[in-house]
Amino acid sequence: MSDAPEVRIGTAERDRALNELSTHFAAGRLTVAEFDERSAQVTHARTRGDLDKLFTDLPSDAPARMSGERPARTDGERTWRRTAVAVMPLVALALFFTVPIDHAWLFFLLIPLSGTLLHGGHRRHR
Repeated sequence: MSDAPEVRIGTAERDRALNELSTHFAAGRLTVAEFDERSAQVTHARTRGDLDKLFTDLPSDAPARMSGERPARTDGERTWRRTAVAVMPLVALALFFTVPIDHAWLFFLLIPLSGTLLHGGHRRHR
């Protein structure tokens, strides 16, 4: 996973490691006990080497995710979600002035609704 195992890690690296463990657990590569034990070790890890030891017997099908690089498809997906949320206030404003109904102000509820639907279940990546 890393070239310098003595380099200290932070919260972001621990979060990525926990996500990767969750992926392996969901794929059936880890038992509940193994997942619990390794998750506890991730939370106490201080260096990259500490994390590396937890993944030596697991397939490395996602080394880019562990090192902090993002897959291209995720960036594309994130881009269209951001664009949709950014355009939604303009759509709500246009509907407010063009659709002749008594409760046109309800179109402004599309703004938080779109944000919730498009980003509600997704973790923010920096």
